[in-house]
Amino acid sequence: MAELISKSEQKRIYKQVEELAKELADLTDKDLKKFPGGPVIHEEILATRGLKGGSKKRQIKYLAKLLRQGPLDEIYLYVTQRKGSSLHAKKQFHEAERIRDTLINEAMEAQQQCLFQQIPFEPNWTGKVIPQILDDYPGTEENEIRRVIYQYVVTRNKLHYRELFRVMKAAVELKERLEKAREGGDGA
Repeated sequence: MAELISKSEQKRIYKQVEELAKELADLTDKDLKKFPGGPVIHEEILATRGLKGGSKKRQIKYLAKLLRQGPLDEIYLYVTQRKGSSLHAKKQFHEAERIRDTLINEAMEAQQQCLFQQIPFEPNWTGKVIPQILDDYPGTEENEIRRVIYQYVVTRNKLHYRELFRVMKAAVELKERLEKAREGGDGA
């Protein structure tokens, strides 16, 4: 999904990856044997041991930079399973928030265009984001998404805003479960 991510959102994403790097730095040798990351990341985790203060912070930031270069889903799941971390849940939460805000922003722009052209804003406006969401998140109902977005844009009622978040959070979780099932089916 190609979307414009604000600088604030990019900083939040970087902070999340840095928290992941901190948790990885605390993994034991036994945990590192089963770690799904590559050898470069493995070596950098080992390099953080024995460091203190500023040098450890710099090493963790470097590890976070390396982590951002590849897919993180498997690493988040590994840390969650090993340490009971809440980082994966936070990641899902923020992803659902970002999708919700992108959808709302597109709809509000469409509504402004309708006001400018003096035509009524309808729930079936044309946009680029909804088709991308439907492709990226299978099982999402287009009519339901459009209905909730339309209700929020017209009324600005926070209940609809929260409902859209719940719908998108469910879509993010469903996508993850489907990917996990697909991976489990491939390995059998």
